[in-house]
Amino acid sequence: MDYQAFKEIVHGRRSIRKFTEQDVPIEEINEIFDCARYAPSDTNSQTWEFIVIKNKETIKKIEQLTWDALHEKAAEAESRGFGKEARLLTRSFGPYATAFSDAPVLIVCLATPYQSKFREKIFEPIQLVAESVWEEEGIKSSCLAAQNLMLAAHAKGLGTCPMTGPVLLAADRLRELLQIEPEKQINMVIALGYPQEQPKKLPRKEVSEIVRYVL
Repeated sequence: MDYQAFKEIVHGRRSIRKFTEQDVPIEEINEIFDCARYAPSDTNSQTWEFIVIKNKETIKKIEQLTWDALHEKAAEAESRGFGKEARLLTRSFGPYATAFSDAPVLIVCLATPYQSKFREKIFEPIQLVAESVWEEEGIKSSCLAAQNLMLAAHAKGLGTCPMTGPVLLAADRLRELLQIEPEKQINMVIALGYPQEQPKKLPRKEVSEIVRYVL
């Protein structure tokens, strides 16, 4: 395996918010999901599912319900005396949270309940941890699959952008629109398409700032 080629894929990936109108064939999408499904997961529980939306009207509906929820949040904040923050929410965060609106594909990433023989036979009988911990287990593995997906997409010349705006603002409305079962968590949405832009490489913390060795 060529490490330098892999490193170029990792370093070259960008969050893309402007896409061409070129269609992304389902065969190409399935190919990147073939990489996503090989992400690691706790006890191979594979706690991930994906909803792929290619219908432009549905994508626009998700954009609108996100804006609707955002305006409601802004109005509530303003009524409590946070006028400046309300304006920033609308003007700054709004466009950032709905940058998927013109993407040819929108992927909704779900985390399914964590189930394994260890949980059933050992963890739950002794009440090893609180129920909320198991919800976190599903999210962790789902995020690993999402990263595989985005790196695979970049390697194939596609652009992606992971976003949590619709989840933070309008998870219940998104769940209703897409008929997502209550036991499944909405993790994030990922815009997918052929990039119309090539954003510059943003600065990252140095390795020495993020790593501590215990020798």
